[in-house]
Amino acid sequence: MTDVLILGGTGWLSGRIAGRLLVNGAAVMCLARGGRPSPEGASLVLADRDDADAYDAVRGRDWDHVIDVSSNAAHVAAAVEALGDRAARWTYVSSVSAYSDDETVGADESAPLHQPAGAGDEYEYGAQKVAAENAVRTLGDRSLIVRPGLIVGKGDPSDRFGYWAAAFLRAHDEPVLLPRADGRDVQVIDVDDLSEFISTTTATGVINTTGDRHPMAEVIEAVRRRAGHGGETVTATDDWLVANEVEYWAGTRSLPLWLPSDMTGFMTRSNARYRAAGGELRPLDETIAVVIEDERERGVDRERRAGLTRTDELALIQLLR
Repeated sequence: MTDVLILGGTGWLSGRIAGRLLVNGAAVMCLARGGRPSPEGASLVLADRDDADAYDAVRGRDWDHVIDVSSNAAHVAAAVEALGDRAARWTYVSSVSAYSDDETVGADESAPLHQPAGAGDEYEYGAQKVAAENAVRTLGDRSLIVRPGLIVGKGDPSDRFGYWAAAFLRAHDEPVLLPRADGRDVQVIDVDDLSEFISTTTATGVINTTGDRHPMAEVIEAVRRRAGHGGETVTATDDWLVANEVEYWAGTRSLPLWLPSDMTGFMTRSNARYRAAGGELRPLDETIAVVIEDERERGVDRERRAGLTRTDELALIQLLR
């Protein structure tokens, strides 16, 4: 039986990975603060990774596989220092946000990265991921660094992809506000495809674990069609949206998936290495169907981490007209 330690294991992605490993017959231990339960069948060690003794309970044994999803470079470096000698394999979940080039279409894993975060630097997600990757690289050919793009699916806490399902569902036959989609693309990976890859692959090195490239307009229309929206769509220009304090990509009062026009490479990364390593991607329509049902269950009018409220959306549509 494979012994796997997940540094985390109680969050959205790490919990999915733990569940997949358990189905595959692994013995899974999660190390987390304990604010959420570990998946059924996994053991849980309570620890705060800010503490110097965080890994004491798990460092006295060998591990077939250690998996870390942290976005805190200091946590990752400390884990490698404490456990690296006892791990036969180590997987770190980084991000395409590690890349400094967001313009080159089709860039692969050799694209330039941000400068790694240093001690005392102001927190910056991409720089933290690069510094964490550097710590994991010291393990040589025992390590796998995966760089996902936008991860989507049931239970997504970021609300980015799910926003569009909710927007069309809540509007019914009324209008929905869209950004201009011409020249823009969308790349997503279903959380279950990513979890399956991480839990089963024997690949090492660095791999962009992201989906195929789709025109943004086609993706939004596919969500609209599946949601059964019967109203019109109202499209606003970038300048108009920015002038009216609508944010790109994520956060409150945003239009998710919409990126600045010069970020042509952010969601057009090469996933050839992922495909070559056996990574699979379910049809996008399957993921859309799951997300729509999930939004229905969770409530389309709930408070969200990304997107516009319906009230704000209707006010913007009225102003635009």
